Amino acid sequence: MEIIKKYFPNLLPQQIEQFAALQELYADWNSKINVISRKDIESLYEKHVLHSLAIAKFIQFKKGSRVLDIGTGGGFPGVPLAIMFPESTFTMVDSIAKKIKVAEGVSEAIQLQNTDFAIGRVEQLKESFHFITARAVAPTDQLYRWTQHYVDSKEEFNSKINGYIFLKGGDLKEEYKALKQINKKLVVEEIELSTWFDEPFFENKKLVYIF
Repeated sequence: MEIIKKYFPNLLPQQIEQFAALQELYADWNSKINVISRKDIESLYEKHVLHSLAIAKFIQFKKGSRVLDIGTGGGFPGVPLAIMFPESTFTMVDSIAKKIKVAEGVSEAIQLQNTDFAIGRVEQLKESFHFITARAVAPTDQLYRWTQHYVDSKEEFNSKINGYIFLKGGDLKEEYKALKQINKKLVVEEIELSTWFDEPFFENKKLVYIF
């Protein structure tokens, strides 16, 4: 929990309480439904919570923002972002029902009022969103194919243009090339997470913003 306070020193008491509860909640859920590797549970705050919050270093979602988190697993980055931005709405989608059950259970336990959950493929959704997030789910071009019709093209009020914010790792040149073949007009920005976080875990991790 201290690592979260280190990078986000201005949290409200309720947010501190909610973040602090995550370790025990995920450990308990993980003993029943394995959504996080056993060794990662011990470094939950660094490898999952703080990793998710890299998005909060990139953008401060304004009140009324609608964010879709695809392939959320046990709720990453959706749950940490929902704690951080209580006035925005986070819809978490995963094709595996038991993973959504964990995200929903954790969300309920810490009394989040701004989360929504869907089981199934992202293509089945009917709403639009200001931003779409994902963390190591699929290649960038594939994520774009699945979700390009869900980005709200009419309502813009955040500091960044509506689009995609993905947490990725490794060399993404081929993914970007495939992405440009689908839509040449797309702008891709890549930021090393080591820009914000000192820990060795973040050395090869990136935030990819596409609009």
